[in-house]
Amino acid sequence: MSERSREPDPGARRTGRPAADKGRTAERGRATGARRVPRPVQQGSSSNTSRSGTSQGARPPAARRGGGSGPPRGGGPAPLRLVNPRPRLRLVAVALTLVMLAFTARLLQVQAVDASAYADKAAVNRYITVPLAAERGTITARDGSALASTVDAYDITADPYLLTPEQTKSKDAPERAAELLAPLLHKDRAELAEKLSEPDTRYVVLARQQTPQTWRQIKKLKDSKPDVLAGIYQEKHAKRVYPNKELAAPVLGFVNSDGKGGAGLEAMLNDKLDGENGKITYAQSGGRQVPTAGVREQPARPGSDVELTLDRDIQWSAQQAISDQVRKSHADSGYVIVQDTRTGQLLGMASAPGFDPNDIRGAKVDSFGNPAVQDVYEPGSTSKVMSMAAVLEEGKATPTTAVTVPNRLKRADRAFADDIDHPTWHLTLNGVLAKSSNIGTILATEQLGKTQKQANKVLYRYLRKFGIGRPTGLGFPGETNGLLARPGKWSASQQYTIPFGQGLSLNAVQAASIYSTIANGGERIEPTVVRGTTGPDGRYRPAEPPEKRRVVSEKTARTLARMLESVVSDMEGTGTTAKIPGYRVAGKTGTANRVDPKTGRYHGYTASFAGFAPADEPRITVYCAVQNPKKGSYFGSDVCGPVYKKVMKFSLKTLQIPPTGAKPARFPVLAGKDRND
Repeated sequence: MSERSREPDPGARRTGRPAADKGRTAERGRATGARRVPRPVQQGSSSNTSRSGTSQGARPPAARRGGGSGPPRGGGPAPLRLVNPRPRLRLVAVALTLVMLAFTARLLQVQAVDASAYADKAAVNRYITVPLAAERGTITARDGSALASTVDAYDITADPYLLTPEQTKSKDAPERAAELLAPLLHKDRAELAEKLSEPDTRYVVLARQQTPQTWRQIKKLKDSKPDVLAGIYQEKHAKRVYPNKELAAPVLGFVNSDGKGGAGLEAMLNDKLDGENGKITYAQSGGRQVPTAGVREQPARPGSDVELTLDRDIQWSAQQAISDQVRKSHADSGYVIVQDTRTGQLLGMASAPGFDPNDIRGAKVDSFGNPAVQDVYEPGSTSKVMSMAAVLEEGKATPTTAVTVPNRLKRADRAFADDIDHPTWHLTLNGVLAKSSNIGTILATEQLGKTQKQANKVLYRYLRKFGIGRPTGLGFPGETNGLLARPGKWSASQQYTIPFGQGLSLNAVQAASIYSTIANGGERIEPTVVRGTTGPDGRYRPAEPPEKRRVVSEKTARTLARMLESVVSDMEGTGTTAKIPGYRVAGKTGTANRVDPKTGRYHGYTASFAGFAPADEPRITVYCAVQNPKKGSYFGSDVCGPVYKKVMKFSLKTLQIPPTGAKPARFPVLAGKDRND
């Protein structure tokens, strides 16, 4: 046995166990095939000896009981030992807490501190809703020709937010965009730049109702300069056009910049013409529609088409005639009404001066209305036919009743006269109308009652029945009812001036309706200008039938027609300038003192002429009035007689109304020995 084997085992000394036990343990280990795992060299040992003096290969001292981590005795595998988990759990909890605190801080920053900034970024890519303008209905004449129609046009709009420095990376994007757009939109560059720089808005209108060509030019620029014009859009907004320019402009009116009726029929029938707008919602990004995103669209409902009673050719003839006469007479204004006596439909309603509704900027503001129903004036002698109708209907006289007409007639506090000085006339009632005698008319209407007060009441009743002081029935914006005081409020002079047309007021349509009532056998048919409408469903709906009212008997109406014929055909009549070869014409002149609307005093004259043809089978009524003619004659026969003749002659030809061929049965104008029959 070697010396090493005899040396006592150090472990045995420490544990108190004999070395033989260890040997037996080693024996069992070998018997079970366990392999001895060599221990690592302790740190700090050299190649020859350890720090403690133990020679190489010697076992280290055994670990103390209850401590150390050395291998178990006998050289077997080390047993597993559980580590305390609490430190690690604390570490994980701290880490998770730090992460949650970081998330919370970030959420607070996004939702509270930087909320507006992120909202602005999100707004660049969002759904937007734009209106779809309904197509406005067309207004046509009775033959279907367009008087007001709609063509494709675009409103040029912008999103100022997309032109901000943050979005364009440029400080002068609005100015650059305005410089590019100003020549195309014919707008001031500074004005456009101001609109494109508006804060706190996503929508501004740069120009309305631009042509498709203008939008195509903008689109080309937009494609070439997307950084500057990315926020420029178009909205389809049809443009209202009037192909005949000034023709019937006061009747049609115009459409304002918002696409709504601003005057005339455009305003009166706006609800029918306008339709119902729709809308479309789509996604946009960077100023462009996202094609793959969903689109929600509510289609627009187009407006109804409106057919008028106006005849385009007759309207043109009337407008040319009155415009020429107003210009020739240096007058303030004038109107011509053409009416179908059998239906009450207005075939023409012209006034001068007019305007072009395609260019309302170049027109005077006071010309935008319809003076044929808005202007109120004293009619003068054309009103005498109503006084004669009352006298005949009440049976107080006949056309041949003699009337002695002095040069002056004293009534109330004044002396009344005719338009010319004359010796005492011996006229018939027919002659009083033919020669348009004021004095003769006063004498005739005094027979309507036993007292002047009773006579006034009777005359007032007939004036109202003819439509004076009442709406015409057309319903135009700003239409006047005329002025007719109750008989109890007539002044001392009015009770004598009203019978010959001074002291009451009317408009041109009311004046024409008086003569249409006589031409229609004494039945008044409410004037109409709308013939029917065609809705979005394509169905045509005729206008409601006009109201009718019996004013005088057919016998009285026929008698009045013959008396009015004397005014034109008899050499003693005042209306000979209105003769039309081959036709029997009934008419009446009027020359009234005119109230100046600026001063409220009488200044100047209103010249007028009214009548119908053929006199024995009436079809057409024409009424003309010219306000304040300053050059040449101011008498109705000279100023309006030629206008009446021109328009009536054209209308008869246009409607292909032939002469009746019957010879007139004239009433005498002069009475007694002066009789001219």
